[in-house]
Amino acid sequence: MSQHYIVITGCGRLGSMLANRLSRDGESVVIIDRDESTFDNLTSEFSGFTIHGDATELEVLRQAKTERADYFLAVTSNDNVNLMIAQVAKLIFGVPLVLARVFDPAREDIYAQLGINVVCPARLSADIFLQTLKAAED
Repeated sequence: MSQHYIVITGCGRLGSMLANRLSRDGESVVIIDRDESTFDNLTSEFSGFTIHGDATELEVLRQAKTERADYFLAVTSNDNVNLMIAQVAKLIFGVPLVLARVFDPAREDIYAQLGINVVCPARLSADIFLQTLKAAED
């Protein structure tokens, strides 16, 4: 796997897990969060960069060199923030692949209409529960 430049917004449980794993796999990772204490979630093996700032501000995304990103992952805890920064990454910075976490399944279509790939934990969990129930019946 060749090295990619990946920008992640949100260093909570998911963001830090992604950053740690991608960094461990040799990817070049920059992670942004408004709360500097969240960077404590990163392991000592994390070799990327952290940016303490608000990803809704263009200057913070410029500081992260978002225009160079191969991938952009919007995984804050706020659907509206994820939608906004994912749009900015795609439309203003031209990131080829933008992924955003969306908690509200009703919002998935909005993201899709804007050309943003989504991961919806509620939908994924429901699918796994239903598959498990169906497998138990077989």
